[in-house]
Order: sequence, then C-alpha cells, then structure tokens
Amino acid sequence: MAVGKYSRVDGRRSLNCCSTTSLVVFVAFCLVGVWMLMSTVVPIQNQDSSSEETVNEVKRQTTTDKDSKQFEDSSGELPETVIKGDDNGNDLPSESHLDIKNAQNVAEDVSVNTTEEKQEELVSKEESEVRTEPESENGVEGNQQEKLVEEKSDEKLETEEQTKTEAENDGDGKTNDHEASSGDGESNSEVGNTSDFQEGEKKLDGDETSDGIKQEDEVTIQTEKENVEKYQDIHSEESDSNNIESQETTAENEQGSTEVVESQNEKETQQSSLSEHKSGHEWKWKLCDVTAGPDYIPCLDNWGSIRKLPSTMHYEHRERHCPDEALTCLVPLPEGYKRSIQWPTSREKIWYHNVPHTKLAVVKGHQNWVKVTGEYLTFPGGGTQFKNGALHYIDFIQKSLPDIAWGKRSRVILDVGCGVASFGGFLFDRDVLAMSFAPKDEHEAQVQFALERGIPAISAVMGTKRLPFPSSVFDLVHCARCRVPWHIEGGKLLLELNRVLRPGGYFVWSATPVYQKLPEDVGIWKAMSKLTKSMCWDLLVIEKDRLNAVAAAIYRKPSTNECYNKRARNDPPLCSESDDPNTSWNVSLEACMHKVPEDVLNRGSQWPPKWPLRLEKPPYWLKSQLDVDGKSAPEDFISEYKHWKKVVSETYLNGMGINWSSVRNVMDMRAVYGGFAAALKDLKVWVMNVVPVDSRDTLPIIFERGLTGIYHDWCESFSTYPRTYDLLHADHLFSVLKKRCNLVAVIAEVDRILRPEGKLIIWDNAETLNEVESMAKSLQWDIRFTYSKDNEGLLCIQKTFWRPAEKETILSAIA
Repeated sequence: MAVGKYSRVDGRRSLNCCSTTSLVVFVAFCLVGVWMLMSTVVPIQNQDSSSEETVNEVKRQTTTDKDSKQFEDSSGELPETVIKGDDNGNDLPSESHLDIKNAQNVAEDVSVNTTEEKQEELVSKEESEVRTEPESENGVEGNQQEKLVEEKSDEKLETEEQTKTEAENDGDGKTNDHEASSGDGESNSEVGNTSDFQEGEKKLDGDETSDGIKQEDEVTIQTEKENVEKYQDIHSEESDSNNIESQETTAENEQGSTEVVESQNEKETQQSSLSEHKSGHEWKWKLCDVTAGPDYIPCLDNWGSIRKLPSTMHYEHRERHCPDEALTCLVPLPEGYKRSIQWPTSREKIWYHNVPHTKLAVVKGHQNWVKVTGEYLTFPGGGTQFKNGALHYIDFIQKSLPDIAWGKRSRVILDVGCGVASFGGFLFDRDVLAMSFAPKDEHEAQVQFALERGIPAISAVMGTKRLPFPSSVFDLVHCARCRVPWHIEGGKLLLELNRVLRPGGYFVWSATPVYQKLPEDVGIWKAMSKLTKSMCWDLLVIEKDRLNAVAAAIYRKPSTNECYNKRARNDPPLCSESDDPNTSWNVSLEACMHKVPEDVLNRGSQWPPKWPLRLEKPPYWLKSQLDVDGKSAPEDFISEYKHWKKVVSETYLNGMGINWSSVRNVMDMRAVYGGFAAALKDLKVWVMNVVPVDSRDTLPIIFERGLTGIYHDWCESFSTYPRTYDLLHADHLFSVLKKRCNLVAVIAEVDRILRPEGKLIIWDNAETLNEVESMAKSLQWDIRFTYSKDNEGLLCIQKTFWRPAEKETILSAIA
C-alpha cells in the first residue's frame, strides 16, 4: 500500500537512525495502519455486475447527493404515445420503450451531479496542494508516515532504475495526495481524490461509470492537465532534493497500487495508448494508414478497385467502390483539429486546421468562394455565379419567377455541383432545406467545407448510377455554372434530374450557355433547348442579373402526361412500366422518362401543402398505402410523430445533458416517417434521414413532409467526409444490422462520421446495447446516459478526441 509521498512539502527531514530490527517492525506497523486507513476512506472499487444491474447501480451511485428517481422499473403501463412501431410495421411491446419522464428526471440528476463532482474534484486537488503543509503539522499519522519514508529512503541504495521511478510516481500522484489530505478529515479532499481512485480502478476493469466521465469541453480538460502538471512539479522538486526517497516510495507503491498507477498513466497518455476492452471479445483499435489520411472515405478512396476500372469517361472513378470487407480501423484527426465553430457563425468561417485545404481558396478566391484569413477559412457568401453574395442571388431568382415562393411552395431542393454550398447555406434564411452534392475531385474538399459549415451535403457524382433518392421528391433543382454535359448520350444525366424532380417542379440553370455567346456556349444552348423541349419541359423565363452579370433560365417539369402523348417522336423514350422509378440504390442510369402519375390518389399528382403545414399532416396519398399492423398508414404516421415529440421534449432536450446549441448536423440512421426530425423543427439543426435499403421504403413520405433524406446500406461506408455530424440517432438499428453486418465495422463507421465530442443516441435491446457500450468504452468514449427496462434500453454516448497509436495499412486505399 502506497504511503503519502506528498505529505511533506515544508522541506524538513528526519535524520534519526534506527536499528534494522526496529525499523522493520516500525515499517510493518505503519504499513498496516496506512492500509487500514485507506480501506476506511476508499469505498469498494470494483463492482462485478451484469448488464442492466450494472447500469442501474452506476446511476444510483452518481445521484446519491440528491433526491432523485433511481433507474428502476416504473409501475404500470407506459402511455400509448410512447409506444412505437418498428420499421416493418410491428409495434414494439409496451415494455420495449421506457418511462420517458422517469428517464428525464434521472438524466437531469446525472448531468447535475456529474458536473458538480467534476468541479469538486478539481477544487479538491488545488486545495490539497495548499493544505498540505498544515496537514503535515496537524496530522499525527501524516508525521509518522513522513518519518517512515524519510528513514527508509536514507538507507536505500541509489542503484534503482530512475526512469521507472519517474514514470510510476507520475502515475500515482493523485492517490498519494489523497492519503496525505485524509489526515485532517477534510470531506472535499476525500470526495475529489476518492473519485480519482475509483475512476482508475473501474477503467481498468471495464466498468467505467458516469462518475468517471471525462470533462465535456477542452477548458475543463486543460484544467485537469494543469493539476496533474502541478503534482508532477512537486514531485520534481522532491526528487531534486532527495532521489533516494523518491525511489523507495516508488518501490512501495509498486506493491500496493500498481493498478492505480497504470490507470493514471494511461489517462495522461491517451493519445498514444492502445485501448482494450474485454467482454467476451477483445477489440484492438488501430488508425487507418491510407493515402487520404484524415479525409478518408472508404467507398470513395478504394484505389485498388479504381485502378481496375476499364474507363473513367463517365466519372466512374468518382462513384462508390466499397472494399470487399468493411473496415474496422479509425480515421486519424488532422493536426491541430479543434471543436467545430457553432452555427450560424460557422456559415461565415471555420477553423483552417479542421479542413486544411487551400486549393479552392487559390483557384476560386477571386470568385469569393473561400479565403484563408489567419487561422480561419472564411466564406464571403459568393460563388461563381453570385460573386456579390448568395442572398442577392437567391432574391434574384425569386423575382425572376415569384411562383417559386422560397420556403412556402419550394421547400426541399437539390443543389447540383454545389461548390462550398453557400447557396444552400443562405437558403436557411428563407426556410428552404437544400441538399447539396459534389464529387470528391480535384476541387479539394468542397463538400467537406459545406458540412464543416453546417450545411447539408453529400459526396456524390452524376456518373453511371442513379442518385440515392426516390423519384419526384425535390421541389426544385438548381445548378449554377455546373459543367455537367446534360445534353450528351441522349440526355441521360438531365433525365436523372427529371426523375427526382417533382411534377410541376422547377429546374434553375444559371450557366454560361444561358448568357454567353462563345461558340461552345451557343452550341450547348441549342442542344439543351432541343433536349428540354423533347422532355416536355417548359422554359418559363430567362432573366439576367445585372449586378453579377449572369443570367438564369428556369424550366418547369410537366404535371400531366398530355405532352408526352402528343410527341411526334418517342425520344427520349418513356421507361418501361416494370422500371420502378423509386429504386435507386446501385441502379444504372437509363436514358428514359417515367410517366407522371395522374390518379389523384397517387403520389406526385398533387403538390404538397405549403411549409410548414406539410410537416405535420399525413400526405394525401398515404391513405392508399397498406395498413401497418392493424393501423392505417396515416394513423401510424401520426402515432410515430406523437411518439418522437414526446421523447424529444421530455428526454432529449432536457433530460440527457446535451447542449443543443452546439448541435447542427444531425443524422437519423434509421428513419421511418421522419418523426424524429420533425420533432426537432424548432431547433437550429438539420437532419439527414437515412432509410436503410433493407427497410420499408418510407423516404418519399419524409420528402413529402418537407424534410430530406437518403437511401443507404449500413454494411457499407456512408458517402461523407470524416467528422461531419454532431449527433447520430439509431432507433433499433444495430440489432438488425448485426444479423448481416460486422457490428465492429459499423461502430468504426459511426466513429468516422461523428465529430469529436459528438453524441450517439441508441434505442435497442439490452444485448445489443451491452455490445455497443463495451465497444464505446474500448474507444474511450464517455457514457453519458443509460436506462433499461424489460430487455429494452436507451444509451447516450459521447465520442472523445482519443486516437490509438498503432496503425493498420489499408493497401486498397493507397494511391
């Protein structure tokens, strides 16, 4: 058992000499006394409990200082509005979702107590240093320990390894300081240092609790590091005055507090240590050693597959080519990475080191895309077509065609070749949700810029495959000076925009062929005019923006089949009736058009209600859908919306300790009707609603509500840059995925797309939650909130800045 090496700071030393026999007896007596003292101060460290019992007991410990509800089963049935059906239309049993109000109360206590305990811990560390001298003078036991250490150290040889002494003394500083301060019985000191001791023990055993949660922000983390450095400085001064004493103390510490030493050392060297957690399995995380480095997107940086492509003339090399096996390595952080700037400031500037790419600033700097301004990258709000600001350009389009009605009739739009997405970023001021996309190409990180700014975007290209969206969902498609060859190969690419554009929707094209008279531009304009006419698009207006010296042509897609039926030539041809326009995941492009639905009960035959009425009202065509487990589809829609409104208002907003002002980019990894996103309407967030490809196709409903989303297969990597989402939400997703995917790879992908300090909220069965929690701990993530009842539970975890030291070379990702 370690003794208090920091109990002496006044420089006094005992030079008394004792016989060997007396010394040994005295040493044994004091060690026994110290051991008894420590056993009365330090509570039980290791608690071996399983799954839900562990979670519940942990939360009870956290909230002992307040009158709060414990994590226990609440009596009675849950309110009907809390019960929610799964993606296949099967309602979860009443016990599958929790007592939300109880979870809220518990979370509030957890959040408050955790914060208070952290503050007490830091205060106690500082006070213990100040009080060390009076403690040594007033505490009899402290003086005895001091004499014992000094007497033994005077007789110890100086031949022990100095490097080992320094390493282990640094590790056990906090524990020894606890012993020293315990002499005068100060409660604050006991609370702070005992908490440190418990944290170290539980971390080694894989039983981290909310008591051991790391600090939420960098300021608090830095404070803790400074306290550790203070202890190290004190140790350094003592070592200079008497190295022998330090060596002897380390030797004794090695006997009784090895685990504490290792825990503290591991905490101080997180950035270079390899985390391991055992729970029937062992996870050893490594960094991805790839050419793309911190910007690695597995399905877009698979150079092994790209090199084998027979051609790149259709941008095949910019499309998805996923590795044969999903990767389990972690993407490194850029050097100098910081917590992202909050919205709306992020729209104007971001940290340079978070996206350290300057090519666009050099190439497009004169067009006000992006500029390097000290430690920031700034976005003046311009673009190639709107050098004098995006808001002016947005108003120019509105004046050109008032029927566009930003934020009312036109709510969900698609921005093709978005650049840094300033157009979509400023449309938020008009209540418009713009999904921007661009390829990962020589224009460095344009989509990454957009996401870092807090603007919806994905990395995608119009090549040989359909876009991952349903048909007839976007109210408007925009393309500003995009160099897409719309007219070639039978207009295949423009026909893809026709597929995703809502009947009666608009296509805004402000490219050089609209207003320049160069021979190439004139030729493209003629070809586009012929193609759009054969597609039955109406050219409504060509308007010039004199300030920016550009012009825009605005087309409208037909809302009936009348024009199609009157065409003299079937060119472009109509698609076969067996071609489902909503099927888009890994589907090849075809140069054909789908008929417009004319039956009043079919989706697309009517324009949705104006925003925000469309958000809460079931779509008019939903009544024609099959019933869901005894309920009509509209009833299921309303039930899901009420459910998430209750969960969000009673638990997520107030009961989980999440600072929603720091949340901007949100992803619902398993959206059904978009109820979770709809419940967040009044927050300054946007939600990417992901509908898994093996689920019911509910994505058209999400778009009909004025929300946005995408199809995806979670057994593969998502088409986004690393560190682009602040919060991920998964409702009974992982238990489904682990039946056909490598769950470790899924968690590695979650780690990739989640920003440091970002949150992951999971509803799932207890077995799956235990697996995810174990992996999260091995990643050294913080467990923020847990709740379980009848084999169902809720888990909220927070990613940290931790990265492993060991690397794994991914040969397929080496260019």
